[in-house]
Amino acid sequence: MIGGRVVVTGGAGFLGSHLCELLLARGNEVVAVDNLSTGRLENIRSLTGLPGFRFVRHDVSRPFAVDGPVDAVLHLASPASPQDYLRLPIETLTVGSLGTLHTLELARDKGARYLFASTSEVYGDPRVHPQPEAYWGNVNPVGPRSVYDEAKRFGEALTMAYHREHGLDVRISRTFNTYGPRMRPHDGRVVSNFIVAALAGKPLTVYGDGSQTRSFCFVDDQVGGLAALLDCDHVGPVNIGNPEELTVLELARAVLEISGSDAEIVFEPLPPDDPTQRRPDLGLAAEVCRWRPTVGLRDGLERTISWFAEAG
Repeated sequence: MIGGRVVVTGGAGFLGSHLCELLLARGNEVVAVDNLSTGRLENIRSLTGLPGFRFVRHDVSRPFAVDGPVDAVLHLASPASPQDYLRLPIETLTVGSLGTLHTLELARDKGARYLFASTSEVYGDPRVHPQPEAYWGNVNPVGPRSVYDEAKRFGEALTMAYHREHGLDVRISRTFNTYGPRMRPHDGRVVSNFIVAALAGKPLTVYGDGSQTRSFCFVDDQVGGLAALLDCDHVGPVNIGNPEELTVLELARAVLEISGSDAEIVFEPLPPDDPTQRRPDLGLAAEVCRWRPTVGLRDGLERTISWFAEAG
């Protein structure tokens, strides 16, 4: 297990804040870095003041330094929902390029292990199903979603270049559709969109006919997978997600049933380049990280809906 002091960029975000909690709980010191463009201080409020935790407000697209020893750098900073990266296209590309460069340089300077948090979006609208890490993807490099897809693809390439050129000890995760407590209510992700609408009794908007599939991973599983990847010896991309695949229409109906809502489902045209199917092949994660998700979709949705209801 990687011990000692860990830097987490995007540490005040939805996923980053959960990861900071896990790392602290297992005994790491954590320096969370976030410019709060999509992260929120309330996500880390329970961590503020804890021994071993420090928050730094900074945009990692600009150079930065961390005093003292660093044993690992985990680069999660980036807008991650379609609403955010379409609203912040240049910032998304910059944090995926310059932000990755600066965090790689920090890891190199400190002699630290480096983990780049990539995404299943590097597979684009996949022609191979489920998606193994060896699949190169089917991405539109100039479409509206490309600002996120290509930022992450570039980040992966730069991470591996640092490994080959400088011998940096690197890991790459490919995250599949994470959900759970602390999602922003209006961040544009399908799970939060459906839950917020259902609890308010408003229509749930499904794009297309709802037959496109996704595989949703509960946040506790996701950060557990990231920690397992950080600790294992594998260099290169590893899928972290949940192989439980369902259609978007099935998800909408599940949210309505679990929440007890009688809201209706309405249909709108599909946005450009929306993937038709998405499911991770987790064979490599099981082999090299000894990791598999444990939270089923119904359990995860119940916990997430409960959190949204209590958060108001």
